[in-house]
Amino acid sequence: MQKIIRRRNIEQLTSFDQTIHPLLQRIYSARGIQSEHELQYQLAQLLKPNFKGLQEAVSLLADAVVAQAKIIIVGDFDADGATSSALGVLALRAMGLPSVDFLVPNRFEYGYGLTPEIVAVAAAQHPDLIITVDNGISSIEGVAAARELGITVIVTDHHLPGSELPDADAIVNPNQPGCEFPSKNLAGVGVIFYVMNALRAELRQMGWFEESGIAEPNMASFLDLVALGTVADVVPLDHNNRILVAQGLLRIRAGAVRPGIKALLEIAGKQSHKIIASDFGFALGPRLNAAGRLDDMSLGIQCLMCDSESLAREMAMQMDELNRDRKAIETGMQQEAMVMLQKVLSADENSLPWGVCLFDESWHQGVIGILASRIKDKYHRPTIVFADAGESENGEAQIKGSARSISGFHIRDALDAIATRYPHLLQKFGGHAMAAGMSLTRENFTAFAAAFDEEVRRQLTDEDLSALVMSDGELQGQDFNLTLAQQLRESGPWGQHFPEPVFDGEFYLLQQKLLGDKHLKMTLSADAEGQQLIDAIAFNVDPKQWPNTQTKKVKLAYKLDVNEYRGNKTVQLMVDYIEAIH
Repeated sequence: MQKIIRRRNIEQLTSFDQTIHPLLQRIYSARGIQSEHELQYQLAQLLKPNFKGLQEAVSLLADAVVAQAKIIIVGDFDADGATSSALGVLALRAMGLPSVDFLVPNRFEYGYGLTPEIVAVAAAQHPDLIITVDNGISSIEGVAAARELGITVIVTDHHLPGSELPDADAIVNPNQPGCEFPSKNLAGVGVIFYVMNALRAELRQMGWFEESGIAEPNMASFLDLVALGTVADVVPLDHNNRILVAQGLLRIRAGAVRPGIKALLEIAGKQSHKIIASDFGFALGPRLNAAGRLDDMSLGIQCLMCDSESLAREMAMQMDELNRDRKAIETGMQQEAMVMLQKVLSADENSLPWGVCLFDESWHQGVIGILASRIKDKYHRPTIVFADAGESENGEAQIKGSARSISGFHIRDALDAIATRYPHLLQKFGGHAMAAGMSLTRENFTAFAAAFDEEVRRQLTDEDLSALVMSDGELQGQDFNLTLAQQLRESGPWGQHFPEPVFDGEFYLLQQKLLGDKHLKMTLSADAEGQQLIDAIAFNVDPKQWPNTQTKKVKLAYKLDVNEYRGNKTVQLMVDYIEAIH
């Protein structure tokens, strides 16, 4: 798929301190930065915790700590859910509550969230209180089941609520109606961090720590978990989230990192003192998520909570092995999906649905989200991939879907519109603007696929289906230097809605070779004489197109990065898009 490179507009160049490189000034302005305050990442800059429901939640939790009640934290089976669960358990234990544990639904047995079935499992441990993290806002039946058993329920979540809220004892979610917390972009781990921080303040005011002889916990010690969960969940990095991530990165680089995260970094070949935000998303997140995708996320949570470096490394190695298995499964599924789509395209190259829905009964339920993301990236259209989910209690064949969207199409709202128009199609759904999950009967798949395509066509235009690469412009010859590359690398944290700088330009292609059958290593020059040689690498290229010995000049969209090999640092372009010119 050919992409369109479009340069970012700068409506007004912000007035920055002149110590900031002019290129960075332009980059920040293009991302809507209006003052240098938005580039300050001290903890004191965090938004005040004016959450709806926070005081009720803190009062219940403080009473539970004083009464030494039993608490179970029910999490989700992704990286955000894992970091949220670990933070909740560790923080409560540090505040003097020993009887606190976690429970994560196995996605293959119980599905997502606080279901009545999970409540039954939790009830066997006789908890006084259940806290949901990174889930619960759509758990109407589960919350009701818990309260019928006399269990207090506190919901902490960040997902968008439906038309009905659960009847919990307290709900803390920046996206619930009536919540005045300014940032709606917190990840689940950010929400529970705020709750635990407020609980510490309440217990301090009550004199709990002094009376109990307990050292008051330093909440900043949990910021490595907050940073990991925030980036891995791909929530928008607004100023508040950038503070949380930046502070977590600072602690990790300084060596203040828990053994589990340190072990995951080492397994991924990353050095703690050089870590950047994208390492959470591309190196740690997939390994942590692999536990929840293929096995049980309890392994990931135990690794994050572990205080033994040797034991943490053993668990990190298990997750690395699971991640390799996940990649192998994904490769097979992707090949099968491409065969399906090629059959459609071979009949008519314009016949590909605007909203893509795919299902195969052999596909792995834990990997469908990644497959949906791959297809979305390749064809640039909203995609939902389904897998078999067994039979319901009344014997109906069930399927579960995982959706990924493109800019301009809010996938969760689209599912809500479909559910309103066709009430019989969807059994349940939930999610964000860019990702969602759902369940339906297998016999409704064809009808749902048609309804989804209809909804996509209703909202989008032909132009929306052309993938855009947003560029910060063209670099000049003097810009290809280590100092600027290092400065760009460290000037984030970059992430969702605060993207890492991307540049575009035309280069002479002097050398090219394929590495590992799918990565194109290149030597480039900005001038015909080859006076300034620049290394570049494009990952996951089409081996049918590259290397191309006929091509002498290419158009690139790229990031300016630093390559370090055996202690030697050089400038390297990380290519996002490559197009042969001649």
